[in-house]
Amino acid sequence: MKPVPDQDQRYTEAAQAHGAAMQRLARAMEANPERRKDLLQEMHVALWRSLAKFDGRCSLKTWVYRVAQNVASTHVGREMRINRGLVGQDTIGGMPGTDNPVSDYEREDALERLNAWIRALKAADRQVMTLYLEDLDAASIAEIIGIKPGAVMTRISRLKARLAEDFKEAADV
Repeated sequence: MKPVPDQDQRYTEAAQAHGAAMQRLARAMEANPERRKDLLQEMHVALWRSLAKFDGRCSLKTWVYRVAQNVASTHVGREMRINRGLVGQDTIGGMPGTDNPVSDYEREDALERLNAWIRALKAADRQVMTLYLEDLDAASIAEIIGIKPGAVMTRISRLKARLAEDFKEAADV
């Protein structure tokens, strides 16, 4: 693919502005640290390639999220087909590091539980929840994933209720 004149500059701008969000999306979609790095790299490559076609009909932020979501969805589908029925060490769990302070461990544990909960959702719900957690409004989420804003709000409401219920049940155990 031959780069367009502003493609590298657009990529640098997009990566600086939205790179952290792409990392959070990768973390929410992939539990394995090595495969997460691969997913993030795929997102960046796809973003760079896609910027050759970026025409400004939507915001750069919307474009970045759309590309990243599409790559993540493809990755998750591919991993599910490849790993169907396998149980990895990351699923079984391990002992926490002894050099981490308790509060850092608790924060990491809560974040990992949330990410595991998100990874267990259906693909469409996973997309809505990850974008919602990025503080995007319903209209922006709707534009990125291609559904109506009202449908986004309904999904968010249902997912929040389900999240509260699931985490309450886990706390009761």
